Amino acid sequence: MKKLAVLFVIPFFLAGCEEVQKVDTKNDTGKQVMSLDYRDFDQAASDMIQSLLHSGVLSKKDGSRYVLATSKVTNDTMQRIDTDQLTAKIEEDMMNSGQVVMTSAVGGKESNRDDTVYGMRDVRDSSRGEEFNQPTMPQKGQIIAPELSMSGKIFQRNLRYDSDKQQVEYYFQLKLTDVKTGLRFWQKEVPIVKRGSNKTVSW
Repeated sequence: MKKLAVLFVIPFFLAGCEEVQKVDTKNDTGKQVMSLDYRDFDQAASDMIQSLLHSGVLSKKDGSRYVLATSKVTNDTMQRIDTDQLTAKIEEDMMNSGQVVMTSAVGGKESNRDDTVYGMRDVRDSSRGEEFNQPTMPQKGQIIAPELSMSGKIFQRNLRYDSDKQQVEYYFQLKLTDVKTGLRFWQKEVPIVKRGSNKTVSW
């Protein structure tokens, strides 16, 4: 039994000794994969934010900032993707531009909302609210409604390129809509196309 236990433990010990290499994400020249990786998300986010900022739609005449909510970004690929990986980078760059402020009061995903915003209002309306310094408590009518909403989709197409290769096309789509009027201010589609062996899976 002792010999069997040793034989069982050794492979796990050896696996733990495998060399691990830290990736320099700024200068990564590693092998490309057929599925989406962080480089693809960085490229799509960069292309989209450049298009948006150069379009001029975020420039208000009075110099103030738009209030933006992130709505739903749908994943219609064969992969399990957290779309926050795309939107988080875009939100960061938009806020850094000084033209947009994000709202955490509403949004298409729970990750875009901060529960404390409404949690403190629940406290305010309960007996516990009396324990707080009242001027520091959020009052009714203070939440700022979003002016713009950002929504989008990521979808995938698999094509046969030739007898040995396949082509996988990913399309990143993003739209910016005026919440009051429903008018769309801006939209952008960024394709990411990969070609490789038919033996390579894309999920």
